[in-house]
Amino acid sequence: QVQLVESGGGLVQAGGSLRLSCVVSGRTSSSDALGWFRQAPGKEREFVAAISGSWSRTSYTDSVKGRFTISRDNAQNTVYLQMNNLRPEDTAIYYCVLDTWTRVGVTPKYWGQGTQVTVSS
Repeated sequence: QVQLVESGGGLVQAGGSLRLSCVVSGRTSSSDALGWFRQAPGKEREFVAAISGSWSRTSYTDSVKGRFTISRDNAQNTVYLQMNNLRPEDTAIYYCVLDTWTRVGVTPKYWGQGTQVTVSS
């Protein structure tokens, strides 16, 4: 069974930074793709970023390009999301996800429990 456990959320002022972490355990491999989704109050979940297992390809939604960076440490089974220049519209619950590269940004199979990020103006 795959488990994803996020941490690092919190309250930050606009313009500030946070780094989210997600530790992966269970039947996984370094070839799995990892990513982040978010869900703001009253809105549907949306894709934020993903990183492949091989070659470390990355993908971002347009609204976070240039501000967020996804990375992974396979030795630590951890994926990170560095979030800089945060805006109030980034406020959401952030979920760590795992699946193949073709699915991780669309309909990932595995989800973490989420971590709250709140950005004050």
